[in-house]
Amino acid sequence: MSALNDIINLNLSETTDKIIAEYIWIGGSGIDLRSKARTLAGPVTDPAKLPKWNYDGSSTDQAPGHDSEVILYPQAVFKDPFRRGNNILVMCDAYTPAGEPIPTNKRFAAAKVFSHPDVAAKEPWYGIEQEYTLLQKDVRWPVGWPVGGFPGPQGPYYCGVGADKAFGRDIVDSHYKACLYAGINIGGINCEVMPSQWEFQVGPSVGISAGDQTWVARYILERITEIAGVVLSFDPKPIKGDWNGAGAHTNYSTKSMREDGGLGAIKKAIEKLGLRHKHHIAAYGEGNERRLTGHHETADINTFSWGVANRGASIRLGRDTEKAGKGYFEDRRPASNMDPYVVTSMIAETTILWKP
Repeated sequence: MSALNDIINLNLSETTDKIIAEYIWIGGSGIDLRSKARTLAGPVTDPAKLPKWNYDGSSTDQAPGHDSEVILYPQAVFKDPFRRGNNILVMCDAYTPAGEPIPTNKRFAAAKVFSHPDVAAKEPWYGIEQEYTLLQKDVRWPVGWPVGGFPGPQGPYYCGVGADKAFGRDIVDSHYKACLYAGINIGGINCEVMPSQWEFQVGPSVGISAGDQTWVARYILERITEIAGVVLSFDPKPIKGDWNGAGAHTNYSTKSMREDGGLGAIKKAIEKLGLRHKHHIAAYGEGNERRLTGHHETADINTFSWGVANRGASIRLGRDTEKAGKGYFEDRRPASNMDPYVVTSMIAETTILWKP
């Protein structure tokens, strides 16, 4: 294994100008990530200077077998924390050979929203709190839990410390540092309420970059759990019963919300979100009805509500925001398996472009 590690840790820049670019895209389920690598002649930092590429869409449930070619368009570049040096991760979206976005390409529509002059002028900021669960590979049961059994009830695990409370911290910390290395604006990490459930935060990020950074952070986490022999789950309710679900709370503000007197703009935005509650819920993740029950720090899926410091509401307004009269709010409805391109652009569309 030592010889293998020497090769894995080999620094290509010491021997060649060539680099490895790992092209990443979203697969046919809309939540699975795929990737493959290619060699480039030298370092690249601008996605516009990267070549388009293709893949077999019939093998990812994104194209029929008789016409299976799908084209990857590079959209964002990050440093590769696995190969390091000048090697890169490339977030792509997918198109038909005729240049039409395929159905699972949600980035295309999101980019149109964020490039709209009225949206761009508002400078929408996002902070995404991505929750997830670590599972034992062979039994698909949370890491640290007795196989077929349960740990003690919730209470000591949230932001907990100790071998009987925090399971998988080495994975989480490795992911944190790898994201910082990659250039992702990761804000922090913490243990969640259910043991073996964790959260990382991406942001503040502006517009489409919130989706790009969240997807690449997910990719890096999937790669790290692959190395650790652990399964990563974004299921919004991985364990039935008296256990918290997993969400992707999305914090949001516009320029007018962040300025003095911004509380008025925040309340107007929340009112508009309430009027389109069902529209948002339909796009906020699969299986969310198992999570949004009105219990375990959630609002009921059928009822829209908001409140100051209320984690049982659809929208939470922080006490600091209320006190300052400006700031941001948190949409607590998105599930952990939501598409960040969909959620961020939908919030911007509803609060900025939509006319009741």
